[in-house]
Amino acid sequence: MKTYMIGALLASAALLASPAAAAVKGYDPTEKSIAELKADLASGRTTSVELVRAYEARIARLNPKLHAVIAVNPDALKIAAASDAARKAGKPLGPLAGIPVIIKDNIESADPMPTTAGSLALAHNVTHRDAPLAAGLRSAGAIILAKANLSEWANIRSNHSISGWSGVGGQTRNPYALDRNTCGSSSGSGAAGAASLAAATIGTETDGSVTCPAAINGLVGLKPTVGMVSRTHVVPISHSQDTAGPMTRSVADAAALMNAIAGSDPADPATAMADAKKSDFLAALRPDALKGVRIGVLRFAADFEPGTERVFNSALAALQAQGATLVDIKAPPPSHDLSMEHGIMMTELKADLNAYLASTSPAQVPTRTLADLIAFDRAHAAQEMPWFAQEQFELAEKTKGLNDPDYLKAEADAHRIAGPEGIDKLLADNSVSVLIAPTLGPSWLIDPVLKDRFVGGGVGQAPAVAGYPHLTVPMGLVDGLPVGLSFVGPAWSDAQLLAYGYAFEQATHARRPPQYLPSIAGGFGRGVAHRR
Repeated sequence: MKTYMIGALLASAALLASPAAAAVKGYDPTEKSIAELKADLASGRTTSVELVRAYEARIARLNPKLHAVIAVNPDALKIAAASDAARKAGKPLGPLAGIPVIIKDNIESADPMPTTAGSLALAHNVTHRDAPLAAGLRSAGAIILAKANLSEWANIRSNHSISGWSGVGGQTRNPYALDRNTCGSSSGSGAAGAASLAAATIGTETDGSVTCPAAINGLVGLKPTVGMVSRTHVVPISHSQDTAGPMTRSVADAAALMNAIAGSDPADPATAMADAKKSDFLAALRPDALKGVRIGVLRFAADFEPGTERVFNSALAALQAQGATLVDIKAPPPSHDLSMEHGIMMTELKADLNAYLASTSPAQVPTRTLADLIAFDRAHAAQEMPWFAQEQFELAEKTKGLNDPDYLKAEADAHRIAGPEGIDKLLADNSVSVLIAPTLGPSWLIDPVLKDRFVGGGVGQAPAVAGYPHLTVPMGLVDGLPVGLSFVGPAWSDAQLLAYGYAFEQATHARRPPQYLPSIAGGFGRGVAHRR
């Protein structure tokens, strides 16, 4: 598929095409953890400038295949040089000093890059605003290296979309097999993280878009408790479910990013408790964290193809070997249906997106409402709708607003069913501390005709609707394609989930680097869902 680079995005095109960038020699950051990079920076084995150049070289070499990156920060080398100078001068350094990170392109940063949400309608949306999570990364010393591709509008425009496709960035491809999908809307963050295009990446999730692409791309992904991380200056879908979270090659790296991005923000009321609830996520990691823990096994959510079930059974054995007690959990009754989630998202999409568009510059973003976006897509159908339409946008435009009694009832019912009567009740009734299931089956083929074909339903909807944390950790490969293990807990148990995931990771070391194969044996998945 053609990649569309418009306006300010062309600032990075010269870099991506530069033979010199691809020819950089020296320090190789491939597969290195944040701790390893920090140690090499501290010892003088490398510099932040050299790190940025090395990652830019990888982007130049791999992005034409992966379409994982939309724009590279033209100020990255200047910021890296300032970090190196501060280190040389012995000035105090943040915990992520000099570490390059990629953020999803629905998250604003003050750097001279647009925030497009993958849409040509926002191609010139250079706001010069730091989202609080971007400011947190910057305060910790991290360098925002680039913006990641995503499923356009975070996969909310159509129910017949192809995950990983956007009008701005084209089709993201899976580093494990280039003809396979990257899942969810944080597709570029997943592919970029797996391919070591930066030390770590940030994604966003409404329902599945951190955890699914993390699992599909062999990464750790944490969807935090809604309210742990600010959503200010992040292109929205649903204020009751949206959150940003880390997507990394290790649990420790995810914890390090959480230390930087978690916290209260007066502009986002949902985060009022974040400062009180957050902790040192990195310090809480222990290799023996699973010892004596009762774990609820959601086998009813583990009805995948045989390969995923075999890997899941091996994961269960590893958990037991670490001293955990496994408790089989019965499926909730049919009354726990969460089909009202769709209507809630439609109502909130219109209200929240209209509010976001009103905050942007009219000169740079002439589309000021959802209705304007619908008209824009129709006027640019060849570029914006070559594979799928915008029926979800059109449904959202017909909703009646946040004071609609039907919406208010549905939102209250959904949160109650998913949270207090769902996850909380399963934990309490079975005296378990955490729930587990496979995150999803392996990736499916990219297919413009049949669109997305997710393998298995997974366990992500309930924590997404409840606003509870959900962690996925690599648990192995199925025919060379990654699959993840999900850990789900109650509200504000983010640090606890990371500790459990760390213990599992250290016991199994299940992650394998991608091989960038052109194709791999295997068939389509079954069932259709959407990960936003």
